[in-house]
Amino acid sequence: MTDRRSFSPRRHRVLFHGAAAAVLAASCAVPSAFAAVTDPDPVRLVPPEPTGPHAVGRVELHLAEEGRGHPWVEGVERRELMATLWYPAEGGGGERARYVPDSVAGVLAGELEQVGLSRDAVDFAGSYSNAVVGADVAPDAGRLPVLLYSPGFNQTRHQATAQLEELASRGYAVAAVDHPYETSAVEFPDGRVVRDSVPGSGAETLRAAVGTRVADVRLVLDALEEIAEGGDPRVDGRPLPEGLGRALDPSAVGMFGHSAGGFTTAEAMLGDDRLDAGANLDGSMAYHVGDEEWAESTVRGADRPFMIIGGGTTSPGSVPRTSEHSPDWRMFREASTGPSLELYLEEGEHMGFTDLQWQAPQVEAGARPGGPAWEDTMRASVGTVDPGRGIAAQRAYLTAFFDEYVRGEERPLLDGPSGEHPDVAFVG
Repeated sequence: MTDRRSFSPRRHRVLFHGAAAAVLAASCAVPSAFAAVTDPDPVRLVPPEPTGPHAVGRVELHLAEEGRGHPWVEGVERRELMATLWYPAEGGGGERARYVPDSVAGVLAGELEQVGLSRDAVDFAGSYSNAVVGADVAPDAGRLPVLLYSPGFNQTRHQATAQLEELASRGYAVAAVDHPYETSAVEFPDGRVVRDSVPGSGAETLRAAVGTRVADVRLVLDALEEIAEGGDPRVDGRPLPEGLGRALDPSAVGMFGHSAGGFTTAEAMLGDDRLDAGANLDGSMAYHVGDEEWAESTVRGADRPFMIIGGGTTSPGSVPRTSEHSPDWRMFREASTGPSLELYLEEGEHMGFTDLQWQAPQVEAGARPGGPAWEDTMRASVGTVDPGRGIAAQRAYLTAFFDEYVRGEERPLLDGPSGEHPDVAFVG
């Protein structure tokens, strides 16, 4: 490993035990035995407001690649995917973007029923983000470095809204990518909905999924470069926000992801030198740690800046989830020649690196769950870290990391522990 200051930027944790989406739904649910006697009003989810100087805009990107199908879906010869681009926007009015589209709302509502709540316990359809649909790009934001986000296995691109909006408000263009046939539900502009077709949770399934994800990342990066050059690679060809193309800076690119998305980030960096820096939010870096099914990134590491943020404990043994106890992370860091940074939230847990961190207290306040069932679910999913502090820490360290290694602006926050974020420890 090299010290982070020495680098100048170039111009089964992964699967969450195979049930990330189900855990999200469970966390927004209350077993019937603990439900309130009288049904409360449906909970409308309200993401925390971004803290940067800019308002946030959002635009959907429907992209396609001919001649590439999917490894476990027969007869598919055209790879289509959806991405959402978040960016700093000009302030003012406009239509606020839905938190999740109808297809994802339906998936989450259906899973509520499976754990004892009615489908309308949470009003997903009436929940909105802070972003404005199609808003003009903020004229004072300057050139926008590009970031990509890949979600956890079976999760959707919308489940990191708090992080994505924060980075956009700080002057980044952030493309969050769905991976059709693995993502729980992907809704296209023409109304089609592609559901997941995952054949299992073994190492071979994950190997195929990550390979597909890496190709998806290339497709999105190619598309953003084309937009920056004045083109429009989208399938639907709807008007792009005013000023978007000329604002994008595809020579300054970073990537991050949660769980399998963090693993995808490391694998994508091996084959695409357009990625200047990467970050992994609590994702394993192996196809199967117990069977020593290592990936190429596990043994080669990264030759550019890379940050790992972990939380809670890992089994067996319930030891801290750090590279000191996780062989995949340890191998990756030892093999890395680029600047390496590892952070640890002792009181965090795996799904606390998604929007579940802020959703849980809102559901608790609105749906009034109680008892050990709720408490055990929350402890296992997001841990016991204060939600506000946990969100603020994730936002701060992601922004500082990409500021330093994508923008080239030194950030002292990365030097060591900070009194502003007491829940975060530096590892190694």
